[in-house]
Amino acid sequence: MSFYDDVIKLDPRFNLSTRCSDMMMLEPVTRAAVAGIIADVQSQFGITMMVFETFRSQARQQLLFAQKATQLQKVGVHGFGLAADLVKVINGEPSWKGDFTFLAGLAKAHGLISGVDWGQPEVKHSFIDSDHVQRCAVADQNKLFAGTFYPDDSYDPYATTA
Repeated sequence: MSFYDDVIKLDPRFNLSTRCSDMMMLEPVTRAAVAGIIADVQSQFGITMMVFETFRSQARQQLLFAQKATQLQKVGVHGFGLAADLVKVINGEPSWKGDFTFLAGLAKAHGLISGVDWGQPEVKHSFIDSDHVQRCAVADQNKLFAGTFYPDDSYDPYATTA
């Protein structure tokens, strides 16, 4: 079994279309990495950040797609408790303003892939998701979506992309 099977699929929010920012909906290694990134951003850059979204249901993904808030029709890594969107806190409110490229280095330092460079800074990416971090290499996503793979505690998404 996996965190997805044991927690995500059993959670009452699994089919809801509302935003979820509950850190407990992140797989434990991912949760610790996200908390570390937030702490490092504060200490290194003096920027307060918050988790805007963790788990995302397919129903919410469809809603966001219909609103043209996302280019993806099917829920991705968020649906497996392996991704979070981190935003700055400005005057107590979430903000997507300014530069988020600092997340790439911090995500890597904490064993996560950043939507800034998708774990491959040398590649020019057509899709950038600056506030997004995930604990799944892009090369492993299809296996994750097919249900044939879920990262264990020792999984290194950079070992796949290297």
